[in-house]
Formats: sequence, C-alpha cells, structure tokens
Amino acid sequence: QVQLVESGGGLVQTGGSLRLSCAASGRTFSSYAMGWFRRTPGKEREFVARITSSGDSTYYADSVKGRFTISRDNAKNTVYLQMNSLKAEDTAVYYCAAVRSGVLTTISQMYHYWGRGTQVTVSS
Repeated sequence: QVQLVESGGGLVQTGGSLRLSCAASGRTFSSYAMGWFRRTPGKEREFVARITSSGDSTYYADSVKGRFTISRDNAKNTVYLQMNSLKAEDTAVYYCAAVRSGVLTTISQMYHYWGRGTQVTVSS
C-alpha cells in the first residue's frame, strides 16, 4: 500500500519553470515504478513521464520531451517532475502514480496508486 501526495504546483508565466514533488508514505516505495500524468477538464488523462523503481531509466511523452525531467530519491521516498519552458497547453492538474516495479507502462489504468493532484497553471 502506497499513499501519494503531490506538491509544488502554482501559477507561472509562459517560458517559466516549476518543480513538482510527490511524497510517498509507503515503506516499499523503492519497489514501485512511478509515473506522472496530467488532466484538463473535458480531456482524457494524459501520460507525461515515467521512471523505473531504481531511477535508472526514464521515458517521456513527445509533448514534453526536452522540457520536463522526472527523477526520484528513494532515500526520501519522493519523485520529482522538473518542468521547464512551460507553455499554456501544459496547464492541467498533475498526478503522480505508482505501479509494480516490473511493469513499464504509459497507460493510466495500469497504475495501482494515485495522489490527489496539484494544479499547474501557465498564463498567456
């Protein structure tokens, strides 16, 4: 069982940066792969990035590749999403999610645990 809490969202101008954090309370955090997803009202949940349980491999959606970086610190039970060169279309609620370490997927329905999300708003 893993409980996830996102933080770091806010309002930023186009071209700016934000760093999101996702803190996990479960004692087996290091055994889970982690993903970031985002959702805008009226749209389906969209894959953003994922990282393996050890942090040795990452994968990104084409829409954020080169601008976003996912990382994790297993000693702190935390996963991060560094977002640079933000665009208006990045505006969304961002969620972190956990999945079994042996599963590498971009499909939201396959993730076991979810946070409540944090709002990111990019102006103009």
